[in-house]
Amino acid sequence: MVMTIHVDIVSAEAAIYSGLAEYVVAPAEAGEVGIYPRHTPLLTRLKPGSVRIKSPDRTDEDVIYVSSGILEVQPGVITILSDTAIRGADLDEARVMEAKRMAEDAMKHRSSAMDYARAQAELAEAVAQLAAIQKLRKVKH
Repeated sequence: MVMTIHVDIVSAEAAIYSGLAEYVVAPAEAGEVGIYPRHTPLLTRLKPGSVRIKSPDRTDEDVIYVSSGILEVQPGVITILSDTAIRGADLDEARVMEAKRMAEDAMKHRSSAMDYARAQAELAEAVAQLAAIQKLRKVKH
């Protein structure tokens, strides 16, 4: 029998994922972390990127984009709280590419430091979403 850990991913809008996993890979601020059952307790901030979840009943990973947030590991449960969390299959590549282009334009034509910082954040989010789309494509092939 495969060891599992319960995973909950919650965004500001809804519960995105709840189920058992063999492992979870998440984009922590200090770098990507892999979490297996019996992992030591952990609390860390997340940066924009892909959370990958390997369910025991599936051969491929679930990919969920998170904009940022908090990852908590406790005995038997992993909880991810994120402002925005989107299932990889729900990401719209055309919309993300347009958001990236607009953020790059805003950085070129900035009118203040605040506009530049906002554009940088939007660009980082768009790049992270594109990376999630690419990881999802690799999982499917």
